[in-house]
Amino acid sequence: MPFSGRHIAITGGSGEMGRRITSRLVRAGAAVTVFDRQPPEGLQAAYMACDLSDPAGLQAAADRLAGESFDTLINLAGVQYFGPVEDEPPAQLSRTLTINLLAPIRLTQAILPGLKARGAGQIVNVGSIFGSINFAHFASYSSSKAGLRAFSQALRREVAGTGVDVTYVAPRAVKTPFNSAKVLEFAALTKMAMDDPDPVADQIVGAVARRARDVYLGFPEALFVRLNAIAPNLVDRALASDDRRVAQLFA
Repeated sequence: MPFSGRHIAITGGSGEMGRRITSRLVRAGAAVTVFDRQPPEGLQAAYMACDLSDPAGLQAAADRLAGESFDTLINLAGVQYFGPVEDEPPAQLSRTLTINLLAPIRLTQAILPGLKARGAGQIVNVGSIFGSINFAHFASYSSSKAGLRAFSQALRREVAGTGVDVTYVAPRAVKTPFNSAKVLEFAALTKMAMDDPDPVADQIVGAVARRARDVYLGFPEALFVRLNAIAPNLVDRALASDDRRVAQLFA
């Protein structure tokens, strides 16, 4: 089995998606440690209490990763702000960027020396389609996930030949409490597809098992990722009418 004997650290493992991913990893034979503010309920996983938005909590998590022989890090934890960019409170902006981008980079720094020394390991960064198609009213979230995508690509190039694999997985919207009531209004207004969490968890775990490089989930969103990379003006025009309607949610 691809996970038998693996020692995996996962951030955000107590949330709706995190519990699903963790349970699948455990069933497949992995020893999993969840890094989160709340313990994972009903899972046979080790747990470290930490708040990744807090400098002390982030450093404690980094020390744990550096001090144990983990062979895989899954950066799943994330937060989201939806609204006009000028309305995002500074504390929320800092929290968004810290949890979504700074924490994955810092935790990677902590675990990477051990992976390189053993000549094997895997860093998995769970991003978002919003990191490639940067939606209005999700400015800090899209920016942080775009940064995570860029970090994954840069890291992959940096560790080439060391035995360390880097996987970036970008789901589209998923039906979990992660989405606020306003986000659900946005989804209804724009007819945005939202996936059931179980198939998404299966696909994320599958990408980890295959040691895939870049995985974008959902159609036509995966196609729009490619289109936005080569012709962003076309995507601007495709989204313009939806952006105007969504702006009315905050009028």
